[in-house]
Amino acid sequence: MTHIDFHTNVPDKLPFTCRLIRKAANEGWQVVVFCTDADEQARLDQALWTFSEHDFLPHVAAEDPLAAVTPVILTCREDQPLPHNRLLINLSTLSPTHFARFERLIEVVSTDADETDAGRQRFAYYRQRGYPLKHHPRSANEQPVQ
Repeated sequence: MTHIDFHTNVPDKLPFTCRLIRKAANEGWQVVVFCTDADEQARLDQALWTFSEHDFLPHVAAEDPLAAVTPVILTCREDQPLPHNRLLINLSTLSPTHFARFERLIEVVSTDADETDAGRQRFAYYRQRGYPLKHHPRSANEQPVQ
């Protein structure tokens, strides 16, 4: 069964997500990131190239021919075939229809009121279906994920 972690009250989702990806990649995990739309996917792609001058995180879009051999996959399409099933990071306000095929799901919820409401609805959805849930609220003075 998929284990689900909610990281809420995240002031800036893209740098936070880059740090999550770096941590997972350093532990040898393959990662799929589900973005809200193509614009967010492009911004995350750019952020992964620039967020750290000391780290290189190989990543491609899900439709790239190298997706099966690349540890980090970015997508915003539900119908896209995905080569990995270990960790899914969701940046969308929707629950990805394919989340249950992953060992772990991390939901990243910003401080935006609409995103917070959508996050609460996803939390309730998962809880009603019996998924193991953990909640990690961020405080205003909390240091970012390393």
